[in-house]
Order: sequence, then structure tokens, then C-alpha cells
Amino acid sequence: MKPTDKPGVFITGIGQIKVEKSNEKSLRQMGAEAIRLAMHNAGIETADALYVGNMLSGMISHQQQLAPIVASEAGLNGIEAVTLEAACGSGGAALRNGFMSVMSGMCDTVVVCGLEKMSHHDKDFITQSIATASDWEIEGGKGESFVTLNSGLMRRYIDNYKISPDAFAGFGINAHANANKSDYALFHKVITLEDYLNAKFITDALRIYDASPICDGSAALVLSKYPPTNSKVPTVKITGSGAASEYVGIANRRDPLAAEGIQRSGAKAYQMAGITSNDVDFFELHDAYSVIAVLSLEAMGFAKQGEGWKLAMDNEISLAGKIPVSSFGGLKARGHPIGASGVYQAVEAYLQLTNQAGANQIQKEVKTGLIQSIGGTASSIITHVLMRD
Repeated sequence: MKPTDKPGVFITGIGQIKVEKSNEKSLRQMGAEAIRLAMHNAGIETADALYVGNMLSGMISHQQQLAPIVASEAGLNGIEAVTLEAACGSGGAALRNGFMSVMSGMCDTVVVCGLEKMSHHDKDFITQSIATASDWEIEGGKGESFVTLNSGLMRRYIDNYKISPDAFAGFGINAHANANKSDYALFHKVITLEDYLNAKFITDALRIYDASPICDGSAALVLSKYPPTNSKVPTVKITGSGAASEYVGIANRRDPLAAEGIQRSGAKAYQMAGITSNDVDFFELHDAYSVIAVLSLEAMGFAKQGEGWKLAMDNEISLAGKIPVSSFGGLKARGHPIGASGVYQAVEAYLQLTNQAGANQIQKEVKTGLIQSIGGTASSIITHVLMRD
């Protein structure tokens, strides 16, 4: 069965703005710009609904009701407009909501937008705001941040599998190498193994190159029940979608290194698309921290538990590797504008599958891509399978 014959939803347009340390435009202007680009790319003037992924606007911009405001700014006043929040997985949640709306038959065409602006507040306030995605009673409220929580996971992994902190180097090196080729990425700096090894430790085993930056960005795409009218590029369809959860507090989990929530989400997406990990050509994973990239590769079937780091060490995650990841820099180097990251992943996967990735094009034929958006330390997980005809 061809991908276009499988049940699913077509991607008919994409739009993205450059990820920046500080974007001078307002939150609504950033979202509207990405939406207009996607709609122009799709050749449409309106849609049935808009779903916006965002985590922090209520806390740091004093703006709830974000989706209707962005809709109006983009010229879509009056349509269904809803904001989705799943912490750092908010973009993936918006994409899944859009996917389900079209799959259910309730909408023919929807726009999905991921959006976050974090540059207008001091770093400490942003760090504390992001920490609300932890279990506040036992983590954030006790002084934990996502830096310390992920550092703890990394330390647990290092001690459990008896490896060096240096084993994570390949993820940051790969991400920066790919971001350096992309006009939309925040960082344009290639780092070497020596740079990684000499980088300062933020806390315990976690270096600065193991963590994603605070930044601003927005990306959007158009989903439709109908294939695109533009026959110049291959058709791309979302054929699988899966969501799952895990205890938010790491201490409550049976085995934090097993990443059971990621496994559950991935299994649902694989089953819906009718594939296994062997069919996946590339993986846009949620590399907000290197340890999450490792756990995702293992949980999704690309490496045995305790061996995901070897894929980076052996250069198998590069554009020429067995399972390319972070092909445009990922969250680490493209940047992680929280609510937008999951939508950037979808845009980037679409570019790969339609051979429009330019200098970032994966160096083999790609027909099936996997994207995964994660909230918290792998507590809200949304996975999608994209396939080209």
C-alpha cells in the first residue's frame, strides 16, 4: 500500500521563522507570520480551525486566550482557535489535535502553529516558569529545575551503565554541525570533540552543550484531508499519531531509564502507521537534553537499553548515518522555543521527505520520518509518523 493510500492527513503547506535569541516582534506577530507563510505555501486563504501550541504565554506574557488573538492577527478571525499546552511537548500536542480534527472528519483543513517568546523576561524567571512542568510538590517546589532534573537522569544513566560523561558528546556535535547549515537555526557554530570536552559543566555531569537554549520562534503547517495541488513536490502524509504519559515526578517511576512513556507513545504511532523502527529513515527527536535523546533512541527501538549513546559516538546519527537525528540542529542548536519545537520538527521532516532540505538533506533516500515532542522529563510524549508517496 502506498503512503497516500493509507489513512492519514496530508501536509499541504509549511511556514517557519528564524529561531532567535530575541525576536523584536510581539508574540501574536510571530505566530501570524508563520501562519501566513504556511497558508501561502498551501495556496489557501482560510481554514476550518487553528491549533496553537504554547506553554508559557499565560505566565510570562500575561496572555491566555492566545489562539484567538493569533488567529485574528493572521486574518483568520472567527474560526475555531484553541491553544494546546503539554509543557515542552505543546507543539506536538497542537499537531496531534489538528491531525485528529481532520481524521475525524470534523474539519477539512486546519492550521497548526507552535509559538513561544521567552526573551522578554530575565533568565531566572524563565527557568522557574519552565520548572512548573515538573511535579511541583516534589521537584520544582523543592528547588529543582529542568537542568538539575536532567542532570540527575544523566548521572543515573552514567552510573547505571558505567560510562563516561564524555559519551554524550556526539549529540551536541551533530546538532551544531547541522544547525550551521540552516538559515532558520539559532546557532551557527560548529563544535568539535575538543570544544565539547572543554566546555563548562552546568551541574554535575551535564555540560553546556548538553542543554538547549532559551529563545523565541514560531512555525506552522497546514493539514488537509485532500492532497496538495502542487505536483512539483512529493506528497507527504501523517499516517501515525500516538500520545502517552508517565509519572511527572521522576522519583515515582518504576525505572526512569526505561522511558516507558516514550515507548507507549511510539508503539501507538508505529501501530497506526503499520511500521516498525526498521522502516524509519530518520528521527527528529526531542533533544532538549542529550540524555533525553539517548533514552528516546533506545525506547523507540533504534538501540538496546544502555547503548543509545553509541549511535552518536559511531556517527550513525549524522546526515549520512543509519538513523539521522536533529537534521536541522534539533532543539539543542536550532533552538527550543518551547511551544514551537514540535511544529518545527514537522516542518523539518516535511522538507526532508520532499527533498527540499538543501544543505541539510539527509544523504540517502528517505520515505518515512519519525518526530517526537516531549513535555517534562519524558512525562507527556506525542509521536508522529510522516510518509512520502
